[in-house]
Amino acid sequence: MSRPKIGAHVSAAGGLWTAFDRAKEIGAECMQIFGSTPRSWSVKLPTAQEADAFKKAGKRAGIGPVYLHAPYLVNLGSGEARIHGASESALAGHCKIAEMLGAEGTIFHIGSAKGTTKTKAIAAIAASLTAILKKVPGRSFIVLENAAGGGDKIGATPEEIAVILRKVKSNRLKVCFDTAHAFEAGIIRDYEPNTIKELFDAWDDALGINRIVALHVNDSKTEYNSHNDRHGNIGEGYIGLKGFKALAKEKRLWDKAWLLEVPGTDHKGPDKANVDRLKSCFG
Repeated sequence: MSRPKIGAHVSAAGGLWTAFDRAKEIGAECMQIFGSTPRSWSVKLPTAQEADAFKKAGKRAGIGPVYLHAPYLVNLGSGEARIHGASESALAGHCKIAEMLGAEGTIFHIGSAKGTTKTKAIAAIAASLTAILKKVPGRSFIVLENAAGGGDKIGATPEEIAVILRKVKSNRLKVCFDTAHAFEAGIIRDYEPNTIKELFDAWDDALGINRIVALHVNDSKTEYNSHNDRHGNIGEGYIGLKGFKALAKEKRLWDKAWLLEVPGTDHKGPDKANVDRLKSCFG
């Protein structure tokens, strides 16, 4: 294929395996789901039968890789012991689901240093990730997502993410690059050939571009350096269709899963219109 696999976050309501049908309906070639409710600290593990049904549905659909997304509640950097402990437990639970389903990995927001310092927060994040890797052995990845920046947010730059990777020293730790977050964090103003090359040269220097396994491909409803995380449909935000056409030419990203997390034309989540629009960027 002369382009990367393009997919989206889809609903798994009614049974995890049903996500493959929704992915197929919108033309997704890979997908992301919530393995358990994202609105709760508690984690419901699938039964052996449910995990088996998911794997069989995946083989029939021919869609993959599959990534899980952890709840947005998770904040491994929190200075509050209760929040930190609940975050570690929840992320471990979702990683366990990924392992049970045979998913590629679990993507999570690194968090913020609320109630502590960035140095202490990064140390706490690294310690929690080390503990989770021991608690949930296997082959699935734990995937750190770059942040939109601002306040005490951790991981807006590749250098900050690299500090965590160096502390943990595990090949099971990978990275997801979110196009909107990078723009909103102020690390790329315009997605055009020269700046895209410079951007990913910097990511390659900091942590190795091979550590990036997935992209969240989202336009931004907020301006450059806004530190305000609001996703827009492809071509309808401040990055614009021209920006995604330029990004499509960065062949170092073609071995990554390109996953949409956009509102959709009907505000019900990623849809065929956005998938087709992104595919069209590859000419």
